[in-house]
Amino acid sequence: MKPASQGECTRSNVLFATDIPVWYEKSGKVNPEWLSICEKERNQTMRLLEKITDYGNLEKAYKQVKQNKGSSGVDGMTVEAFGIWFVKNWQTLQKELQEGIYAPEVVKGVSIPKPKGGIRQLGIPTVKDRVVQQAINQVLQRIYDPKFSRNSYGFRPNKSAHQALLEASQIVKSGKTKVVDLDLANFFDEVNHQRLLWLLGTRIGDKRVIRLLSKILKTDILLDGLQKQRRKGTPQGSPLSPLLSNIVLDELDQELSRRGLRFVRYADDVQIFVSSKLSAERVCSSIIKFIEGRMKLKVNREKSGIKPSIKVNFLGYSLLYGGKLGLSEPSERRLKEQIKALTQRNRGVSFDQLLKELKSKLRGWLQYFRLAQMQKKLKRLEGWLRRKLKCFRLKQCKRTIGIVRFLKKLGVENKLCWRTGLSGKGWWRLSNSPALNIGMNNKWFEKQGFYSLTQNYKRLHRKPI
Repeated sequence: MKPASQGECTRSNVLFATDIPVWYEKSGKVNPEWLSICEKERNQTMRLLEKITDYGNLEKAYKQVKQNKGSSGVDGMTVEAFGIWFVKNWQTLQKELQEGIYAPEVVKGVSIPKPKGGIRQLGIPTVKDRVVQQAINQVLQRIYDPKFSRNSYGFRPNKSAHQALLEASQIVKSGKTKVVDLDLANFFDEVNHQRLLWLLGTRIGDKRVIRLLSKILKTDILLDGLQKQRRKGTPQGSPLSPLLSNIVLDELDQELSRRGLRFVRYADDVQIFVSSKLSAERVCSSIIKFIEGRMKLKVNREKSGIKPSIKVNFLGYSLLYGGKLGLSEPSERRLKEQIKALTQRNRGVSFDQLLKELKSKLRGWLQYFRLAQMQKKLKRLEGWLRRKLKCFRLKQCKRTIGIVRFLKKLGVENKLCWRTGLSGKGWWRLSNSPALNIGMNNKWFEKQGFYSLTQNYKRLHRKPI
């Protein structure tokens, strides 16, 4: 037997053995040998609910929900209040789950704007429902995760966006520079319940767990004061949603692997890499047909398509020639928009407070984008940011005399102070005037506690001695 590779295991104990075609045969029919392995797994998971409702698993689930914090659901119960309730009533919760009388409460719907435009629908279950879902997740994760594709990186233990980016970088470096960029339209809202439950049923033998998951999936959602029945989708915000999305999309991963294609997937962001435009067109057409026909999902054809790797925006990065990673234009634009919002001159916060807010924002941003080759971009960006801060601080001086006094304290020559204070130029033009370049120089910014993107980027990339 062939040795098991990462994400795959031997035939004796795993669903996907390395010498078995995955899920489907070339004819499109389900592989009978795969079905035989599924049957063995179902026999091994006949008493799965007992593992889910074990006190130790429920307690661990509560601790995780508490660590994640989050707001209360429609019942108003906080995480802390549930902890007190759980100590006294965990056996009641366990009994309800095991007897099949547990009923999830209505999910509170919340809409937030997407970074690329549009609205993302979040669902906030009650704390009790979150704990139950987390308990299910902890057990199912151990069953499913070891058998997921090695090319899947989103919402998985010991997997990260940076790992996905480095894998994509290596594929581009190998010469596969044409990318089939797939955008699944409203993926989390479009998951077909019937098909998801069928997928779960192929692996899980405990029908009580399937019925419980069916209840959770079909729980009504409260939107703008109106209770709506949910016939499809797994709302983001639920502890189970990431795992269920990976279970759904694992079918796509296995199909791409069966075809011998190089790809990287992070949640519903799928990038398939090929060597030529002709191959890309063929793959794009057939995979869209598979997703919409077999998986019952929708592909956003306006956003999906074939691109050279350098035009791809994958997890906020661009894939440059030679496999290098760069900062994508949308990511740079989004950061500038966020900085503009923070540095609005009518915000009414102190300059020190603004610098603290910027430091918190920029430090987290740089930590995520540290893999990008962007030294020149950061230099331009930081020059622009310093000017924004000069405008902010100068406006706080209010009157001419205030500007003169401020510049004098910075050691600017008296005549130049008055010339700047009496100038009729706008704040932006004044921010690049000689007086401000002398007084509010880099050393001054450093003393104020300014977080330098360029200096910290160099520090992150400094080679150890």
